[in-house]
Amino acid sequence: MRLGYCAPLPASDLNPMKLRSLFLFLSVVVLVLLLLSAGGFYWLVARSPMRLLSGEQNTTPAAALFVPKQAPVMASLLLNPDRLEAFQLVATPPAKRRQAREELDQVKQSLLAKTGLNYKRDLQPWLGQEITLAVTTLDLDHDAANGEQPGYLAAIATQDPQRSREFLELFWQKRALAGSDLVFEQYNGVKIIAAQRPAPDLDRVVATRSKTPNYRLQLQPSKAPIAPAPIPSLASAAVGDRFILFANHPKVLREAINNVQAPDLSLEQSKGFTQAIETLTQPHIGLTFINLPRLTQLLGRDATAKLAQPETDSTTTALDEPTMLQTFVAGFTLNQHGLLAETALLSSDGVTTLPALSQPVGALQYVPGNSSLSASGKDLDRLWTQLTNGLAPYKTASQLIQQPLRDLQTRWQLDLLTDIFSWVNGEYALAMVPPDSLAADGTLQPDWIFAAQRPQAEADRHAIAHLDELAKQQGLTVGPLTIGERTVSAWTRLTATAQVASQPLNLQAEVRGVHASIGDYELFTTSVAAMDSALKAADSALSKREAFQHATTSLLQPNNGYLYLDWNASQPILEQQFPVLKVIELAAKPLFNHLRSLTISSYGSQAGVQRGGALIQLAPD
Repeated sequence: MRLGYCAPLPASDLNPMKLRSLFLFLSVVVLVLLLLSAGGFYWLVARSPMRLLSGEQNTTPAAALFVPKQAPVMASLLLNPDRLEAFQLVATPPAKRRQAREELDQVKQSLLAKTGLNYKRDLQPWLGQEITLAVTTLDLDHDAANGEQPGYLAAIATQDPQRSREFLELFWQKRALAGSDLVFEQYNGVKIIAAQRPAPDLDRVVATRSKTPNYRLQLQPSKAPIAPAPIPSLASAAVGDRFILFANHPKVLREAINNVQAPDLSLEQSKGFTQAIETLTQPHIGLTFINLPRLTQLLGRDATAKLAQPETDSTTTALDEPTMLQTFVAGFTLNQHGLLAETALLSSDGVTTLPALSQPVGALQYVPGNSSLSASGKDLDRLWTQLTNGLAPYKTASQLIQQPLRDLQTRWQLDLLTDIFSWVNGEYALAMVPPDSLAADGTLQPDWIFAAQRPQAEADRHAIAHLDELAKQQGLTVGPLTIGERTVSAWTRLTATAQVASQPLNLQAEVRGVHASIGDYELFTTSVAAMDSALKAADSALSKREAFQHATTSLLQPNNGYLYLDWNASQPILEQQFPVLKVIELAAKPLFNHLRSLTISSYGSQAGVQRGGALIQLAPD
């Protein structure tokens, strides 16, 4: 029998899907239960929101003491999952409760399919008031030769220590009977059990079934030479009477135990983490902590040069904990319209910027209600500069933000930053609207609407007039076009074609952009149909839609505007741009079946804290 043996990490085992089945179940259940519960809360929470969440105010995850300071990400549900499920069933209309219960059961069954566990029988009897999941390290052995394998930790609070220990015993019995080798280790007074796939030709531990429910271990000798054992695929430990821990390697559990016995090593004692938590002013039942550069590196993207340095073990000093520029936290709660998040990003500059808006901007009157994506605010030039500078170290996020602008620049043949953003210092609204038809190549090419408050400075007005000159320089024809009762300016490219050489040429006009001056605003669109929608949007504007109004009343005011995403309208376009989204939708199908919209806002910054909020709305049916 091997005790405490930790094998090298072979490169071939870097991404074993079975390794993470239990972690996948826990992490998705945390998110799905939160979001599905939010979908049916309108009637119940609207009448007594705080009664549902009594006791869960400004809670710090107790399991943070297991997580190292340098952890890339941690997410916690600070409420028993059964409470969320019960809330949803009570809030759901009687005719829909059976469907809601079946969807929740479907999630549990699909995610537990590979674990051999039954939620009601094995987990429900002892689950406590917290489930915390964390990525503890970017690489378990810090050996670049065999690639990176992150360390994963799940800390599950128990309300019945005896039953939770019985669960662990049954859990490992099943794995032993399935042929897994079990490795036992006593580490600083805590019993660690790990399972690894059988290794042929090795002296290995085999568990066999007897007539009793218990199992016995037999040592089967082999004449073959001893080789390194395979990497353990799962490990567990019961820490006191409070938590059951799972990890993808015993090393993760050893470091978690070290963090408890030397608290200065834990995230709970991190200055950045504690200060970020203190900035959250709203009650919350869920919490997410992110070390932004380390999470970026975990996702396989380029990060800051500093993070290229090797990562240390749990003996990491305070210098390795997240700096102020790296720390992001989000607290989640439920309100009558959905799942509400309060966010905080710590910065070391100490700059104070007050929010500029106390109500939605007037430019939204030109954004149609069927818009799939909308961004509105004030002083676009300053906002864009702050956004691009802040996202500079994170190429993935930066590309995600800049890609739509590149598409617009290609279609309009303009330098948006110089030719448009530079003079937008008043209110603005940018919207993506679904196209009337597919493009020639069969893809969806959405139309865009941009409305900006006309500037007062003479130089800025000349910049607007200069846009027509730029269009002419690109070989476009600038001329008047009548839409309804209004005359606008169209930028077109004229071409002459003939289907047969002997026939006369046909003159065709390809519209590249449309510009109009309406009231105090300048309007720009990528098509005539988009301009027509903008001019007719007054009676059915996005700002008058119920979903948008719910978001504006849920998020704090004053703020710096709103980023609004209509899921049903944007889904086809997003799936075309990001094919991996289809895989995510399949994994959490009940959630996406109910997803309605996402709204994000910024509340400005004060004393080095950039605060914001988000609302995820779900349809109750």
